[in-house]
Amino acid sequence: MRKRFIAGAVCPKCQAKDTLALWRENNVEVVECVQCSHQMREADKQVRDQVRTNEQVIGVFHPE
Repeated sequence: MRKRFIAGAVCPKCQAKDTLALWRENNVEVVECVQCSHQMREADKQVRDQVRTNEQVIGVFHPE
């Protein structure tokens, strides 16, 4: 698995700059901060669009 760094990107958790690495894992984009290990995952656009048309949001959860 080849990881690429995102130039100029800032980690939303620790605010470190140039520490975000990007790779694909099972057709899901994964971004991880190499400083604090915070991870974000983005589903494939085709899957995300299909889910969004059929979902009903009750509330939004923001873990911290």
